[in-house]
Amino acid sequence: MTNWVLLGIMFLAANLPWFSDKLFYMVPLKTTNKTKNLGWCLLELVILYFLVGALAVYAEHATFGQVSPQGWEFYAVTSFLFLVFAFPGFVYKVLWRKAI
Repeated sequence: MTNWVLLGIMFLAANLPWFSDKLFYMVPLKTTNKTKNLGWCLLELVILYFLVGALAVYAEHATFGQVSPQGWEFYAVTSFLFLVFAFPGFVYKVLWRKAI
């Protein structure tokens, strides 16, 4: 996998929680207003961050045969990059849809 493909998967995964009112697109939530609140979206975001990270570790192992050790700085940067990638979905779900 190239870096661009991994970044594309990361961008897609970061925006997935914001475009559905079901938990992980499968489990309907029992709420009164039929929309997923911010807490569920953030929980999905954290879980998807770790899933994409596992995919990246697998891709690195499959490509190079070993996984480079990373410090806390790497995880801080990738988690904030994941949050920045999630911004378009957040704007759609929280800011733009409520204005309509």
